[in-house]
Amino acid sequence: MWLLLTFSFLLTAAAVQDDTDKILGGEECEPHSQPWQVALFERGRFNCGASLISEHWVLSAAHCQTRFMRARLGEHNLRKRDGPEQLRTLARIIPHPLYEAHSHRHDVMLLRLTRPARLSRQVRPVALPTRCPQPAEACVVSGWGLVSDHKPGTKGSTDSQVSLPDTLHCANISVIPAASCNKDYPGRLVASMLCAGAEGGGTESCEGDSGGPLVCRGVLQGIVSWGDVPCDTTTKPGVYTKVCSYLEWIKETMKRN
Repeated sequence: MWLLLTFSFLLTAAAVQDDTDKILGGEECEPHSQPWQVALFERGRFNCGASLISEHWVLSAAHCQTRFMRARLGEHNLRKRDGPEQLRTLARIIPHPLYEAHSHRHDVMLLRLTRPARLSRQVRPVALPTRCPQPAEACVVSGWGLVSDHKPGTKGSTDSQVSLPDTLHCANISVIPAASCNKDYPGRLVASMLCAGAEGGGTESCEGDSGGPLVCRGVLQGIVSWGDVPCDTTTKPGVYTKVCSYLEWIKETMKRN
């Protein structure tokens, strides 16, 4: 079953077991180690992730668009006030004009903040790429999405416990070669998409992470877009909007607005 997880893609710290019963998956990020991470809310309910790319602009996925979005910067625990949080309304919501929900093409959206972000150690833009990512390049995906893990002592079981964390989670993954990913998603990938995951599967983005950042060597290379479901048990990599394919659109749109 193929499904764009439109409700929001939160980091799946999905786990798989090997012969040593080893648990793979994401862990809670060091607080504010991803200072560009943005949380998007709809009428007070968490909806999607996003990335701060300048004092005025946030980048997310087009499928995250809702009518009453608000952005929170400087978040770590969504249920607690730590001090650096900044709430912003949005002056402009600009999905890519060619976005196609059914094919996931052009799944990118710019959001202009009504008031600029106050930059600090906990709130800082991420750099846009000057080149496209390379296969096997090391990256970090982050979000408040579903986390799942097999409990110790359940070797051979396919059951997992799935929950939504309060705190931001991070996972170390790498870019998957396009030829390899095409085998997992035949006929569904285009040049403006990239795949990333852990070798052997088990760690990737999941429901609730949508719109969030894939950062490689300190540069925003991907936006969480879609993937296989259920994402907590699949071995297929997550699929991301390739930011380098949209640099001209991003820069021109920011300039005009």
